[in-house]
Amino acid sequence: MRTIDLRGRVLSRADLLGLVPRAALSADDAVARVRPLVDDVAARGEIALREQAESFDGVSGHALRVPVKAIQGSLADCPPEIEAALTELIARLRRGAAAQVPAAQITHMSDGATITQRWQPVSRVGLYAPGGKAAYPSSVIMNAVSAQVAGVPELALASPAQRDNDGLPHPAVLWAAALCGIEEVYAIGGAGAIAAFAHGVPEINLDPVDVVTGPGNVFVAAAKRVVSGLCGIDSEAGTTEIMVIADASADARFIAADLISQAEHDEAAASVLVTTSTELAERVAAEITARAPRTRHAERVAVALAGPQSAVILVDDLKIAARVSNAYGPEHLEIQTGDDDAVLARITDAGAIFVGSYTPVSLGDYLAGSNHVLPTGGTARFASGLGAHTFLRPQQIVRYDRDTLKTLEAPLLALAGAEGLPAHGEAVSARFEGEA
Repeated sequence: MRTIDLRGRVLSRADLLGLVPRAALSADDAVARVRPLVDDVAARGEIALREQAESFDGVSGHALRVPVKAIQGSLADCPPEIEAALTELIARLRRGAAAQVPAAQITHMSDGATITQRWQPVSRVGLYAPGGKAAYPSSVIMNAVSAQVAGVPELALASPAQRDNDGLPHPAVLWAAALCGIEEVYAIGGAGAIAAFAHGVPEINLDPVDVVTGPGNVFVAAAKRVVSGLCGIDSEAGTTEIMVIADASADARFIAADLISQAEHDEAAASVLVTTSTELAERVAAEITARAPRTRHAERVAVALAGPQSAVILVDDLKIAARVSNAYGPEHLEIQTGDDDAVLARITDAGAIFVGSYTPVSLGDYLAGSNHVLPTGGTARFASGLGAHTFLRPQQIVRYDRDTLKTLEAPLLALAGAEGLPAHGEAVSARFEGEA
């Protein structure tokens, strides 16, 4: 991992935004590459999807819509310990997501005048689960359970077709779908899946959705940007990233293991350590050297850690470390210091925050009860992670009776006149015409 030394420098937020490590492929580059794919699906539907499946997934002639029997029947091959773990994940996530559904609130403006604030779920959601370098049944559950807790009535799931599974999505994705009760599943991957959700594909009875959610690589994130506005999106959840803020008190073994765990996702995954201690940085580097070659995806990890998106950042103090983190806007932020709460108090921009040496990101990936679908690429500075709230819209319901409206006629006429919109005032006065 390269080293970025910020010690002894006075840096503005703009300076920090330019100095923090990022992947070489920008979102704009990815958008340019996926826009033709999205447009092709919009224009040619099933034909375009099949061509993309053959080109990117090496699969042809498969059923784009997965038979319900194949979904339900997949559980017959699910190892009992995995089914138990997925069931536990579902239960814990339901508890965590329930806290994200606000109760309706009624404001009494006066006698005969109320505004009710309610949170209404969208009608139909498209859930995406990656299927490239690894299977992500946990991502299916993170998306599906959040939508179900919000009260979304229609859920559709898409995941890439697998050559070694007869053109079906990965078996583990089907297990999760079955356990969540999802019956509308498509063997469609990448930008094509996002396009199919946004535009619909009548040939396979795929209706357009209101919101598209789910993680993926930078191209999936770019496709979401392309369709945003046609439908809603959760966030641009692209290639994963972890930032660890640590001081000399931290355990180098834990940090090295956590950096490696995120690097195994993808060669473009970002692993960043921000520390006040050169000694800790050296110990972490030694631990990575010892551990990384022994992990299953050692080659992938080596590429990710050596890439421009990964680095060790040296800072003078933890206040500056927090500033670096806020500029970076990490998807996952770990805090392992002598005073974690003091650092936490300074953090404003992060997808999810893992406090203390015994709260690794991998816990959040699976069984913490939090959601692991989070904004990446710095978008955590203005976007949030997935939750039940993603599928809810606040709506105001206004009720006024006759007498209360009458008390507001004069000031409303004044405002309408000031804005040059007299018909607005007349719409109120019409209700009292002919009265003394």
